[in-house]
Amino acid sequence: MAIPYPDPHKRAQETRRRVLAMSVFMQRHQAAEDESGTPADAASPSGAGGYPQLHGTTPARAVETFLVLLQDRLPVWLRTLEELMHRTGKGRVNDNLLPVAREGIDYYAEVQAAAMPAFISPSITVRFREALRETELGPASEIAPLARYLAAERSLGRIAPDVTPEASARLLLAGCFRHAYYEMFIGAGACLSRDDGALEIVRELRLEAVAPRAPALS
Repeated sequence: MAIPYPDPHKRAQETRRRVLAMSVFMQRHQAAEDESGTPADAASPSGAGGYPQLHGTTPARAVETFLVLLQDRLPVWLRTLEELMHRTGKGRVNDNLLPVAREGIDYYAEVQAAAMPAFISPSITVRFREALRETELGPASEIAPLARYLAAERSLGRIAPDVTPEASARLLLAGCFRHAYYEMFIGAGACLSRDDGALEIVRELRLEAVAPRAPALS
């Protein structure tokens, strides 16, 4: 029986629509805030002026840059996760996950670099959290398609029966996020390469069922 999966193109379009809705949500609240006056956290020494990474920009412009990047990259990233269902029952599970982990590191590295100057303001961070809830683009949007793929492979006996799909999905994504975070703060030269990092993340999940060892001949 064929395993159903969503149309990746339609899902990508829906993701772009949701990110656009997120942008509108945040801009609407920013406009209301501008009418009532600049928030203290943006004007104080601990706000934009105290962060050299902004260097000539404003929190509002940094948020706009971040949202533009998100609108471009998030649909591609989620499509990569959705398309895993095409690989169900084909090749090795680890081999199927390896390019996903590699792309995940790239994605998180880009997003974190843009997020740092955007979220120095507590009020902006709160608005972003509200926007994520409104558009349902939180962590679950990444975990769900990866967990569906792992559940499908488990049902075929291609990964160990005691694997918990959602937990394994969270661990893979957390590994990608961690690699990108370390690379950003301590430098790429102090970490594994992205290719080696992706390989280690997938290998250490220990997903594939171990074939029973043949008895020794006496």
